Amino acid sequence: MRAIYPVAEIRTIEQTALRALPPYTLMQRAGHAAEQAALRILPDPPHSARILVLAGPGNNGGDALEAAANLSKAGAEVVALLATELSQLPHDAANALRRAQQHGVQLMPAAQFSEIDSAHWALVIDGLFGIGLTRALDGELRNLVLTINAMRCPVLALDVPSGLDADTGVVVGPNGVAIKASHTITFIADKAGLHTCDGPDYAGRVEVASLAITDHHFPPPHAWLNASTLFADYLLPRRRNSHKGSFGEVTVIGGAEGMIGAPVLAARAAVNCGAGRVLIGFVDHAMAYDSGQPELMCRHAADLDFTSAVLVAGPGLGLSDAAQALLSRTLDARSWLVLDADALNLIAREPVFQQKVMHRQHTAMMTPHPLEAARLLGVSAAAIQADRVAAARALARRFNAVVILKGAGSIIARANGEVVVNATGNPALASAGSGDVLSGICGALLAQGWPQWQAALAAVWLHGSAADQLVAQGIGPIGLTAGELIPVVRSLLNGLVRDAANAGR
Repeated sequence: MRAIYPVAEIRTIEQTALRALPPYTLMQRAGHAAEQAALRILPDPPHSARILVLAGPGNNGGDALEAAANLSKAGAEVVALLATELSQLPHDAANALRRAQQHGVQLMPAAQFSEIDSAHWALVIDGLFGIGLTRALDGELRNLVLTINAMRCPVLALDVPSGLDADTGVVVGPNGVAIKASHTITFIADKAGLHTCDGPDYAGRVEVASLAITDHHFPPPHAWLNASTLFADYLLPRRRNSHKGSFGEVTVIGGAEGMIGAPVLAARAAVNCGAGRVLIGFVDHAMAYDSGQPELMCRHAADLDFTSAVLVAGPGLGLSDAAQALLSRTLDARSWLVLDADALNLIAREPVFQQKVMHRQHTAMMTPHPLEAARLLGVSAAAIQADRVAAARALARRFNAVVILKGAGSIIARANGEVVVNATGNPALASAGSGDVLSGICGALLAQGWPQWQAALAAVWLHGSAADQLVAQGIGPIGLTAGELIPVVRSLLNGLVRDAANAGR
């Protein structure tokens, strides 16, 4: 499991480790890790590479200069652009600068940065600011970042791309800019901001270098990066002695007139992800049957018993009086419950519904996108996106629920404050019906007896991984439709179960 720590805790871990180590040790380790990452990125041996290193005024700049010294020693031609006065470098960074000069690194004052785009670089290393930036980059630094972003060579960011908030994944400051890295090597521990909001667009491929800091310096984590290991205990093969009742029942409630496709997508996802029986309860007129998935049973929602199935409420539900009556019944049912789409919008409008969610016997699973989350918390969508981790935690606490805050780097949160950041997925998921498919996956796993937390983690991971697999095959991201995700999710889920069974032999 890859733990995620906020910047405040990272600083405490670093300071505690520094007190137990000889001076300069962590910078040497960071420089070595950065050098090794750079060598993995370079397409050719280092003796033929020309590398530009951006060194800022703090220890992030020192890490970059240490890497520059190592790469120059390995035979690369290294130019270090110093975005600071030499006299302002901290002690360890000044040591790294001297070492860089001893190994032949060429120094370029920041005032000459306009010359860099005339050269061919095999790699740029960003050591401008790391996690230390608190205000928007402006003036010459802004122009420098824009110049780097216009280059076509790989860019390796050290710790975090300069200009990106490591906790939130938001570009710092109004009208801010940040380095767009192809790769990031982050030090000590992973950071949420590299994987959510703008983070994936700026951080590129992320790896972690712990700098050999011993475990006792780390407090217990409260956040993790999503991975199949987090739900592996429930990837169980099916017994031969099974029947459809062994795998539970899902009822999808929604499908007001003009929106019948939403519950159909959720129901198709549920049946393809292993629910034994799936019904669709339509708000208005029920379909006779689904010709694309005739295994689904179509009913009028008002005629259904809500006590015997996992309920997925909201896809295409609408906001009518009939929809409100159905949601009230749903919230009163003593069943596992997934709340999506218009169910969330109705809850945001009705304080009575909010109280029902908070006090359910079985806590609900809620799957809002940022605008739905904003309505539930009474803030703007921009406020949600400004700190997605905090917003997901606030929703989970307020509604005593497991919350999946959808978007780039979906956040899964529960009421005790624990969060998981999901790194699978891509822009293909930004299409109509994608969220309905996710809610159906959640319902199917709950129906098969998965605990709520692990069901949420698995559903989000599978949903994103299906989009990644399709894009890797050349299908999308442009024009990929929600229905195309379903068979790929099924294949991935079965593959995980097989792999888990084989590993246990």
